[in-house]
Amino acid sequence: MEARIRAWPKVNSDEPKLLAHAGFKAGCIQIVNIDDREKTPNHGKQLVSLGTVIVTPPILIVGIRGYSKDPNGKHAQFDLYANNLPKNVSQFLKSKNKEESLEYSEKTFKKIKEIYALIAVIPRNAGLGQKKPYVFEASVKGGDVKKQFTFVKELLGKEVKIDQVFEAGATVDTAAITKGKGWEGPITRWGVKRKQHKSRKSVREVGSLGPISPQYVMYTVPRAGQRGLHQRIEYDKRIMVMDNTENIKYKINPKGGFKHFGNVNGDFIILRGSVPGTYNRLIKLRSQIRNIPQKITKPNILEVVV
Repeated sequence: MEARIRAWPKVNSDEPKLLAHAGFKAGCIQIVNIDDREKTPNHGKQLVSLGTVIVTPPILIVGIRGYSKDPNGKHAQFDLYANNLPKNVSQFLKSKNKEESLEYSEKTFKKIKEIYALIAVIPRNAGLGQKKPYVFEASVKGGDVKKQFTFVKELLGKEVKIDQVFEAGATVDTAAITKGKGWEGPITRWGVKRKQHKSRKSVREVGSLGPISPQYVMYTVPRAGQRGLHQRIEYDKRIMVMDNTENIKYKINPKGGFKHFGNVNGDFIILRGSVPGTYNRLIKLRSQIRNIPQKITKPNILEVVV
């Protein structure tokens, strides 16, 4: 179960850059830091805020995808996969094209407008029991198409850590599937007002389904139905901590581990604020697409409260 990222930020750089990473939600803690945001009433003061711990094991670059463009949209021209991939990854890849096809792809550069890296995230590396890896595409921006192709080609079959894509203090967008709530009525689902307690037949329903014409119930009428388990993208989540459990300064794991997750091992980040989704769920991290700052300042963390 994973979200899909459909838009990517623009990069004004001559050097290619990978714009995405991924991790798994572990739980929430509290962060005490000095507010370094200028032009705010709390500038220079201590702030206590919610932090979400996301385990970010290294991602594996398994292939390259090239897209062409025409008036009808984008079209995938080739998928190229690395050799000697782990069996638990290669058995789930659809294409049979290997690195021998790289020469063919280099001839098609006249058509290619965008280059994407095919990424595999292995849940076992985060301490989860799921065997099947998540495979998705991440945009590569910066420079021309040939530079981007060469950049991904050098990473084929290699692991990329979170600190090779983002840095502490940077801001990212999160894409995930929210918690599922099941079937809910219109009161909970849409927040409409309850009827009076002596109303006929029902209290927790809408008073009217609409006028006599048109002769159908319009989509604007609040109805009962599925709530939660939706794809959501939340913008501008700041990375407060980026570290590894082997050399971390702060205590991250509560006694007994995070509920329904366990202890965090390896690379992880702490994002300021909440993140959609439940524990163990895949969280995709994208370079921020809005409000891109001119400079990135590293947060001054005083304490992490578990």
